[in-house]
Amino acid sequence: MAGIYIHIPFCKQACHYCNFHFSTQLKYKNAIFNAILQEAEARKSYLQNQIVETIYLGGGTPSLLSIDELNILFDILAKHYDLSDLKEVTIEANPDDLTKDYLNELKSTAINRLSVGIQSFFDEDLQFMNRAHNAKEAAICIQLAKDAGFIKFSIDLIYGIPKKFGGSFEKNLDRFFELDVDHLSAYNLTVEAKTPLAKMIEKEKAPAVDELQSANEMNYLMNAANQHNYEHYEISNFARDNKYAIHNTSYWSGKHYLGLGPAAHSYNGESRQWNVANNQTYQKAIEKGDAYFEIEQLTEIEKLNELLLTGLRTKWGFDLAHIEQLNSENKSDFNNQLENYIIKNKAHLINEYGFLKLTQAGKLYADNIAAELFLEGNNN
Repeated sequence: MAGIYIHIPFCKQACHYCNFHFSTQLKYKNAIFNAILQEAEARKSYLQNQIVETIYLGGGTPSLLSIDELNILFDILAKHYDLSDLKEVTIEANPDDLTKDYLNELKSTAINRLSVGIQSFFDEDLQFMNRAHNAKEAAICIQLAKDAGFIKFSIDLIYGIPKKFGGSFEKNLDRFFELDVDHLSAYNLTVEAKTPLAKMIEKEKAPAVDELQSANEMNYLMNAANQHNYEHYEISNFARDNKYAIHNTSYWSGKHYLGLGPAAHSYNGESRQWNVANNQTYQKAIEKGDAYFEIEQLTEIEKLNELLLTGLRTKWGFDLAHIEQLNSENKSDFNNQLENYIIKNKAHLINEYGFLKLTQAGKLYADNIAAELFLEGNNN
């Protein structure tokens, strides 16, 4: 089973915190969309006839695509890939795009799950982040989607937003729980280099992100989600009734996926590759048949380190049976490293029946813990 990710690199406006690849020059949208269709056909052999279980439209803002464009895209995918057991087709959408008419038309496509970038239900927060929607649109879009017949949703929220802008993460969570949605993705506001937010902080036009506030809000989130019967199944993701994001879960479990569009990544178990993060370069290369991506062959240790990084982020943890693939020297190094780490950091990491798992306290430091356990030994 495999997945397909499609990157739609366009937005109405630039969010201050975002460092994903996108453009606000919508006049090029048609040309890039056509290039993505060409890439979908050209790379049909990448997944080696595996059944495609999930399709995910991310960005950027995929909800800028028209219904006709979506149907053309799905027709191309159905022609060149095995979609006989397709379980989940997700589109990321901004609240301002989810009008009654668009939702009703969207229901007629292959889309069966919405990932809605609400981020906050407060206008002060939304204006600070330069989001394209307002609090009213954030409040009504989920009900409009339910009225249109959608039953699978995820909502995105951001914590760590400076409190001076008027919002309250606790009240945002209260609003989320009131909406009766099965899935939540919550992300810490981070300051990425060269973003408008980084420049605002540098020029003292915005306060720096308070790490203590972020940690406190994440702890509040984990406790509140548990009280409302949401399972914390991945560092940034919560679900009730096992309504996990199938596509994203496949990333964390090492399944293969094909990425289409500028800046999209692909993985086939042996190598990782990524498309050029430039719309015009991508388009021209597709049209000329030139190379438009780079490839990195993964060593056995790099594969193991990736499984460690992704596995620790999940409720399932990292299966220690994976270390059996290593030679004796590297296996010994890893076991010694792990034993020493657990002795020093019992509050953060546990070995539960052969699976490494983070404690609630450890979830605040997931990537750092994985990095400390990474192997750098013999790569044979």
